[in-house]
Amino acid sequence: MLTMIEPRNMLVAATFFFVAGCAVQPNEISEEDDRIGDIPENVIAMADPDQNIATARLKPEDNCFWYEHRGPVETTLVPLRSPQGNPICATTGT
Repeated sequence: MLTMIEPRNMLVAATFFFVAGCAVQPNEISEEDDRIGDIPENVIAMADPDQNIATARLKPEDNCFWYEHRGPVETTLVPLRSPQGNPICATTGT
């Protein structure tokens, strides 16, 4: 005998499939990013001490230093800043 699916059960099933599609994807850092570490001593001296210098790197796209900020939900690359709030960038030789 063919039975009808109750509207409540249909709503539960639809909600399950909707939530299953909202899975968090891992934060991937590509191999093209500059290597972590090897930050010059003068950059470390200029940086605000509340930043994670151990994860700092020089990004070739903007020639500035960035570090990983680990929040409660995700890890994000954030510009390395001085205590005055200015971004710390490398100077070009030209």
